[in-house]
Amino acid sequence: MSSTESSAGRSVAEGLRDIIQLVQDDLLEVEKLFERQVESDVALVGEIARYVRDGGGKRIRPALLLLASRLCGYRGERAVLLAGVVEFIHSATLLHDDIIDEATVRRGRRSVNSRWGNDITVLLGDFLYTKSMSMALSQDNLPILRLLSDVTLRMIEGELLEIESCADVDVTPEGHLDVIRRKTADLFAACVRIGAMLGGVGEEKERALASYGLNLGVCFQMVDDLLDYTADARVLGKPVLNDVREGRVTLPAILLMQRTGERGRELVRRALDDRDLDAGRADELLDLARSSGALDEARGLAEQYAQAARRDLLAFEASPFRDALEALPGFVLARDH
Repeated sequence: MSSTESSAGRSVAEGLRDIIQLVQDDLLEVEKLFERQVESDVALVGEIARYVRDGGGKRIRPALLLLASRLCGYRGERAVLLAGVVEFIHSATLLHDDIIDEATVRRGRRSVNSRWGNDITVLLGDFLYTKSMSMALSQDNLPILRLLSDVTLRMIEGELLEIESCADVDVTPEGHLDVIRRKTADLFAACVRIGAMLGGVGEEKERALASYGLNLGVCFQMVDDLLDYTADARVLGKPVLNDVREGRVTLPAILLMQRTGERGRELVRRALDDRDLDAGRADELLDLARSSGALDEARGLAEQYAQAARRDLLAFEASPFRDALEALPGFVLARDH
């Protein structure tokens, strides 16, 4: 990695730290809550849960909930507990995703399923899902519980749709966008919507924040799809073109096939059929993705969603919390892993 790229990475990390700093104390409480909630008579539960927690991650979802709560004037312990709930849901989803994808690496180290096996991993995912609902029930807030239940179901539906379209070169941008919304963006929207519900700011502002979260979540996943084609594998923590190796046809591949016709379709089809891409075939696919303009187009679409997210925040008066939420789309676009 060049010194310029390294400096850019540090700049992005520093920008995120500035955003997170506004709710840093609450995020520390979320970490403590996670530790308490995974205590179990079964020692293996705590051991693996701590492995998941210590695996890093940006904690964007709990940070979103906490920032939205502050934006809407809420200062209370419920935000911390519900931020823990959404992180539990997200963690459970990652565990189940890795089993489905037969992943061996997560954030630069062995995935839970490759270390402990699929049977234990799926049960731990079930444990985290169930624990999240138990925590949410303790708040005795039916609208928030219903929202969390609905978004969890939509995430599962998104995973099913993605499995159904595995290795399908006929996937459309609209179909892929539906999967993105269900698997990723709906949880982003729920996080900020919960903040609005806690703050009691009314339906109009609640809808505006939910739209912000949806647009930010779509942007986040589009950038994630792009990084599979553009990132340094050492920084990304997994091989490039990992999506193709796992049979996923994401936005860059869809746009590549649209732009290059049968040549691109055949190249993507061969990559999907032979998941163990050799260096030559991987380079050919990456070169065509760049030269065709598919990567630039995908980047442009992500930027459109980032801009839409920023516009959604105009429903709120200026404040440090609105500034932080406005800055998040820029961080998402600039991230390198």
